[in-house]
Amino acid sequence: MKYVLVTGGVVSGLGKGVTASSIGLLLKSCGFRVTSIKIDPYLNTDAGTMSPFEHGEVFVLDDGGEVDLDLGNYERFLDITLTRDNNITTGKIYQYVINKERKGDYLGKTVQVVPHITDAIQEWIERAALIPVDGKEGPADICVIELGGTIGDIESMPFIEALGQFSYRVGTGNFCLVHVSLVPVLNVVGEQKTKPTQHSVRGLRGLGLTPNILACRSTMALDENVKEKLSRFCHVPAENIVTLYDVPNIWHIPLLLRDQKAHEALLKELNLLGIARKPDLTEWTARTKVYDILHDPVKIAMVGKYVGLKDSYLSVLKALLHASVRCRKKLVVEWVEASHLEDITAKEDPDTYKAAWNRLKGADGILVPGGFGDRGVQGKILAAKYARESKVPFLGICLGMQIAVVEYARSVLGLYDANTEEFDPQTSNPCVIFMPEGSKTHMGGTMRLGSRRTYFKVPDCKSAKLYGDATFVDERHRHRYEVNPDMISQLEAAGLSFVGRDESGRRMEIVELPSHPYFIGVQFHPEFKSRPGKPSALFSGLIAASCGQMDLLLNKSDHLSNGMANGINGKATSKPRANGNCFKSSNGSLNGVYSNGNGVHH
Repeated sequence: MKYVLVTGGVVSGLGKGVTASSIGLLLKSCGFRVTSIKIDPYLNTDAGTMSPFEHGEVFVLDDGGEVDLDLGNYERFLDITLTRDNNITTGKIYQYVINKERKGDYLGKTVQVVPHITDAIQEWIERAALIPVDGKEGPADICVIELGGTIGDIESMPFIEALGQFSYRVGTGNFCLVHVSLVPVLNVVGEQKTKPTQHSVRGLRGLGLTPNILACRSTMALDENVKEKLSRFCHVPAENIVTLYDVPNIWHIPLLLRDQKAHEALLKELNLLGIARKPDLTEWTARTKVYDILHDPVKIAMVGKYVGLKDSYLSVLKALLHASVRCRKKLVVEWVEASHLEDITAKEDPDTYKAAWNRLKGADGILVPGGFGDRGVQGKILAAKYARESKVPFLGICLGMQIAVVEYARSVLGLYDANTEEFDPQTSNPCVIFMPEGSKTHMGGTMRLGSRRTYFKVPDCKSAKLYGDATFVDERHRHRYEVNPDMISQLEAAGLSFVGRDESGRRMEIVELPSHPYFIGVQFHPEFKSRPGKPSALFSGLIAASCGQMDLLLNKSDHLSNGMANGINGKATSKPRANGNCFKSSNGSLNGVYSNGNGVHH
């Protein structure tokens, strides 16, 4: 096993995750099998109880792991399926060591950071690196490890010590350190400054790690004299210094690395140069070029409560992007704060209220993503009502599905006090109830998590068609509440159709409004399995319906991939993968999201 460690210096937010993902993709394009590990130095056991405002979205894996959003980048770039063990946190390591101490595994020794914590970190890395993640048997060839935070952070010190020991133990030729640093350009003089990177590398070396490759973030490509200066002071060969300058979207980053021959530097350090093939990024390049020429917009209103931090909906954005490129449209996201649609805002701030409704009404389609807590719920209900009554394409995810059911019960069934038990435990018409297997005392890891199977009960529904006439689909879940099964007959008699259910038939997974051009709610999170070349079926449906391509999409059965679960239409596929991504597209993904038409979100 070969290891590539990616660290960051000077400041946070330089793009270590994208760099690590791009390195993995570049190595994969050279013919190697690649896996990834993310190290987060925080004390939380996992990301499950953290606010999206605190740390961005919580990414959910097939095995139910609630992990850092960077693992989503790894899965999308490398098209792999990671496990909860691929995300290491300080909390997990200390919990593991303390449990061993309580069992007496340390035989009466004093348990210390060195060697017990550092040994546990190294053991975890070696164990996680061996887990197959690409659907093939046996371990990968190369493991890319990203160390979260910035060099010098107190909380990451045990990991740096462990990785220093690890690099010595695995030996030269099996370990390569890529240090991502900042080379700022001061507007006053317009000169690229190397001193921050020099100090960062000096600090890294003082902690026992020596970088083999420098990946320098800057607004423009590094001048040759700047590279020479960095090489001289950082003791890194000039050919091992690459520039990650600002680009329109992150899909250019692997191409930047390839053009600067970063793969050669990596393979040389790992003693793989003789057996690697020339990197083949033909499909990736084509996707990037497709994005660059898109100009016909499709406008989607994102109605949520975390719109102040766009990373809170990162996977949703990526899924929209994958689908919009498939339909040859430039995605424009209209961010709508859900609470701004409510009557109380109309009284307190009429201008904000009017602007929010104008953005909603000006959109081609509406998406209500998942969320927790009652803030903005009434606004989401109003958005669902507008979409239903105005025949605007609508996709509700998790809570978005639940509020669509509540809205229908109120408006169509006349149950004006209908609600979810999450926000009104005493409601006399609970459309959404707490799941019996959930816990009301412990928050972490107690939801219905991970990949679960949904069976289509109505074969000719839109969802089943979008999934390639599948009989079932496996998608990832993260919820504590579900639609009340005792109200289903009443709701279906009024026109709603619960087309997808779990194996028991009592847990609702997909709801549609047959009389509507595209009104779908899902209890699961289809965004987590969307890939650049394989957009999510339901996101593709939303984009297609929003730009008038729905019939064309449904009729193009020849574009459906065989990557679905074995058992679709009674036929087994050669590689059974229940991934929920039915479309195999040659025009994968973009990453520039135009927000309200006046800016780019990377």
